[in-house]
Amino acid sequence: MNKLLDKQSRIPLYRQLVEEVIKKIENNAYYEGYKLPSERKFCETYDLSRITVRQAMQDLEREGYIYKYHGKGTFVAPKTYNQNLVNLYSFTEEMKKLGKVPTVKVLSFERFPIDERLASKIQLDAGEEVYQIVRLRIADGEPLMYETTHLPAKLFPNLTGKQLSEKPMYNIFRNHYNINVTRAIEKFSATITRDHEAKHLETYTQNPAMLIKRFAYHRDTLIEYTISVARGEKFDYTVELN
Repeated sequence: MNKLLDKQSRIPLYRQLVEEVIKKIENNAYYEGYKLPSERKFCETYDLSRITVRQAMQDLEREGYIYKYHGKGTFVAPKTYNQNLVNLYSFTEEMKKLGKVPTVKVLSFERFPIDERLASKIQLDAGEEVYQIVRLRIADGEPLMYETTHLPAKLFPNLTGKQLSEKPMYNIFRNHYNINVTRAIEKFSATITRDHEAKHLETYTQNPAMLIKRFAYHRDTLIEYTISVARGEKFDYTVELN
């Protein structure tokens, strides 16, 4: 029997188990992606009831240390990227601040007349041409976000997919078209990864994810509408309220 938990302590046993698991994660005994022992094994190892172990696992999941795959088990969660939402940001610059090497893979690049439904979202008339760019955002070789972007073609003549694969999009806006993103609105909601998104993100279909819709403006002109699917286990977001 493991003697690490103190049954005479005023600290509840489930919280002691939480701290024990966190300690193992921080010491890398339980590393990222490591499959945790079963609830039954935890019960045997620490002489605990199933209810106590389950409560500890629920707290660990809520605090972001572990995640569960139905029918596969419980795993140590990967480290997350924290995104502060107070100021305008770009994926490339945020990854660089974290010491990561950001890259982008352009999966498709098309130009076509916009339909009425999409036109209403990005302040264009139906039939006007847009670029549709599907990109995969990557940091240190790990895919993190699947993005679909629409840009008014009239604002960015002669834009190419090659440019977007070589340079950050906002740098192209600024240096080639003298257009800056002066403000942006982002809307967040929970979603799950669809088959094609999961394939590119190297995760499971129907895995929890964050859906982010960005409307970016140059002064009063909408210049970008992007829908991003971010791996749910890889990001957390911070908003400062005053």
